[in-house]
Amino acid sequence: MGSQVSKQVERRNSIRAEKKVLFEMKQSNGSEFPGSDYHPSDRKNWMLSLNPDKVQINQIVWPGTHDSATNKIGFPFVTRPFAQCQSLSIYQQLVTGTRVLDIRVQEDRRVCHGVLLAYSVDVVIEDVKKFLLETQSEVIILEMRTEFGHDEPPDFDKYLEVQLGEYLIPQDDQVFGKKISELLPKRVFCVWKPRKSPQPKAGGLLWNSGYLKDNWVDTDLPSTKFESNMKYLVEQQQVTARKFFYRVENTVTPQADNLILCVKRVTDRIRPYARLFISQCFSRGVADRLQIFSTDFIDEDFVDACAGLTKARAEGNA
Repeated sequence: MGSQVSKQVERRNSIRAEKKVLFEMKQSNGSEFPGSDYHPSDRKNWMLSLNPDKVQINQIVWPGTHDSATNKIGFPFVTRPFAQCQSLSIYQQLVTGTRVLDIRVQEDRRVCHGVLLAYSVDVVIEDVKKFLLETQSEVIILEMRTEFGHDEPPDFDKYLEVQLGEYLIPQDDQVFGKKISELLPKRVFCVWKPRKSPQPKAGGLLWNSGYLKDNWVDTDLPSTKFESNMKYLVEQQQVTARKFFYRVENTVTPQADNLILCVKRVTDRIRPYARLFISQCFSRGVADRLQIFSTDFIDEDFVDACAGLTKARAEGNA
């Protein structure tokens, strides 16, 4: 018992020290970067407002959500706090400005996070299609993957093609250098990541796992995650030379050996430092490698930061 208490005290001290590191870095270095003062007047159409004829796909800094479809995961006040990573519905996230969705599914086409379940993936698809019908130039990346420990739904690739076919951007390395307007009316990069079934084939309507990469660091320590994100970003090519999407996630994750297991309380250790991360990318000379930037519990300020940097890139200021 005494060793467990000692361990928890040590963990709390580590967390407190790491939060202090990020706070002091923000105090001393600030969080400004090219485009940081930009705030879209219409976040639902922020890509349109930047002019689709001028913005290239590889210039976009894509605001994304981690475990996107968990707003109604599990049971309220019982299991939900341990798995909920977003409070908004998929449609609300898209209207807020989210442009990358991370959807985990299991055998029966229900969205899940570990062993906890949410709604049918049909709800996700309907929200996506509703948003697409209400907009004209907004492009999204829809990542669908089989949750760890599960099998994929039967014929799920065919399901995605039938449901989203008219919007799907076919797999093609050339699109990264194209402008948004050159892809329209196609507006969805659908990345399908099955665990056991064959990956989508080259040239098809779905993109395989090789086109959306990241380096997930499983920690609840905010400065550790911040610096790990930076370390892996340094190892990437510039976005203009890249033929795939690379994601950095401004999140930290509850750990089983820590008494604090609610996602919101844990991830709030790093959420206030999204703009600091972008600013540090410039300070450390790797801003030209930042592409997808994802978060838990996305908000308007996070979207504005990504949209602002996208605007600065499109105007040649970053």
